[in-house]
Formats: sequence, structure tokens, C-alpha cells
Amino acid sequence: MVKICCIGAGYVGGPTMAVIALKCPSIEVAVVDISVSRIAAWNSDQLPIYEPGLDGVVKQCRGKNLFFSTDVEKHVCEADIVFVSVNTPTKTRGLGAGKAADLTYWESAARMIADVSKSDKIVVEKSTVPVKTAEAIEKILTHNGKGIKFQILSNPEFLAEGTAIQDLFEPDRVLIGGRETPEGQKAIQALKNVYAHWVPEGRILTTNLWSAELSKLAANAFLAQRISSVNAMSALCEATGANIQQVSYAVGKDSRIGPKFLNASVGFGGSCFQKDILNLVYICECNGLPEVAEYWKQVIKINDYQKSRKIPETQGRPQPLTCARVFSATKPA
Repeated sequence: MVKICCIGAGYVGGPTMAVIALKCPSIEVAVVDISVSRIAAWNSDQLPIYEPGLDGVVKQCRGKNLFFSTDVEKHVCEADIVFVSVNTPTKTRGLGAGKAADLTYWESAARMIADVSKSDKIVVEKSTVPVKTAEAIEKILTHNGKGIKFQILSNPEFLAEGTAIQDLFEPDRVLIGGRETPEGQKAIQALKNVYAHWVPEGRILTTNLWSAELSKLAANAFLAQRISSVNAMSALCEATGANIQQVSYAVGKDSRIGPKFLNASVGFGGSCFQKDILNLVYICECNGLPEVAEYWKQVIKINDYQKSRKIPETQGRPQPLTCARVFSATKPA
């Protein structure tokens, strides 16, 4: 039996592993976390997050081939594939503060994996990380001095709040990036075989590591750009007497554009868009691309402008937006 372990029982790790367990009954899946209260909630009747359909998936698999545990080292040691789904917040101090992603939790997880592993493993980036993170993680893992071999894959999540389970059941695409070596391609195929239990082959995309890492940041940046664009138009509508809801509806009818993420809002809604664009800005700056960095900074500036200005009632109440990942939500009565 193939064994999968996911480090991080949060908004991404929990639902993703639950669906893998449901769709792959021959695979043993363990979700581990150092938070005793969080794991206790996953093992209770009141899950720590609410997503339509999640409760049923968890209860169908829990105790059979899906387990939630605080025994992190044991499950990591026994796993063939280790997903890492830990938080990567924006740095608050040091080099890149205010823009760069803080990889402290990721680096800590990598050191633990290297310390406790007794066999070769595939380590999967599930968190949103900067480009070339895999290179740094590889160095931590390969300097374990035990002769154990690790293959790093990037498998970013593309989930939306409120539809996470449906997004996992029928994803637009599953993206897997790995090294362009025989070992790297073998690792890609191993993870591809997991998703192939329910995802059509044409929707499982394989790339090199750096393309997969950047694709998540790029997807969120493009979505945020659409929100900032329609918010900028809402200001112009107010100045000219046009109605932003009518304009966005008309624009969204163009098949080349589409209607999604064209609702004017008081801002992005949630934290991940701003966090990921700031990360993208920092990466551009570090790679000597100040003009590209300034372009993406403007998307943030429009969002800040929209939050600060007073929106007339004649334009209608702005619709709240959610970013392309899962957030904790209160279960409705």
C-alpha cells in the first residue's frame, strides 16, 4: 500500500487529503499537525473548517484509510509521498520584509523530514512558494548524510472558498512540476498515478519545477489584476454616470474575457492575492526586473485605492470577493 502523509492540517491540506483518500481507497493517507486542538477537531463531529461536502468526505474515509494525527515524525517516516502544506506568510522583518514569503515553516518541515526519514521519499510542495524554493529545500534534504534520496515536486493548489470539494472532484487542471531527470520524471509519474484515479489524463499537466512554482503566483496575480481592473472602472463609472454592474456584465459577455472575477468590490477579499502579488513583486526585483515589479505593484495600489475611497450608493453595494484558495468559514445555521 502506498502511504501519503501531509504536513499541515489546514485549509488546503485537510480537504485535499480527504478527497485523495476518498478517491484512492488503496492509499493510506495521514494528515499531521503539531496543533493538538486542530487534530482533535478533525477527529470530531465539528471539523475545524466548513466547506460544502467536506464533512461527508471526511466521515466516509476517517479511520479507514484517512487518519489525522499529531504523531508527525512517525507518519513522515513511514510515508512514500510527503505533502507539505504549511503557512508561507509575508515576511515581517529582515531582507524582503513586507513583500517576500516567509519560508520558516517550510524550512523547519524540510529539516524534520531529513532527520526522521529512513527511506527514499517524494516531497511535494503544496504551499504557495516563491520560484526556486525547491532548490533551497533540496539542499536541506540532500545534506542529511544518510544516503537517502529525495525528489521534490511542486503541486500547487487552485481552490476557491465555498467550492473547494467540487474543485478537487473536478479540477480545471492538476499541475505537477518536477526535475527534468529520469528520477524527477519517475516522481512526477508516481504523483500523476495518484490523481489519475479520478482526474482525466488531459487535465493533469506536467512541467518543470520552476514553471509549476510560478504558475500559482501567476494565476493569483492574473485574477487579482481582473479585480483591480474592474475596480478602476468602477471609479470611472461614478465619474461619468455609467453603472459598473452593467458595464462588467457587458464586458464579461465577451467570450475572450468571461464573467468571472469582474464584480466590483471594496478590495480583493481575503489575504492571499495581496500576499502572492507582493511575493511576485519581490521576485521581479531580485531578478533585476524593476519595470515588471512596478506593473504588479500598481495592481496592489488600485486595490488600496478602492478600499480607501467612498463608494456612492447609486453604484450598488459592492459584492465581496474571495481569493482562489480555501479560507475558514463559519458553518451556517
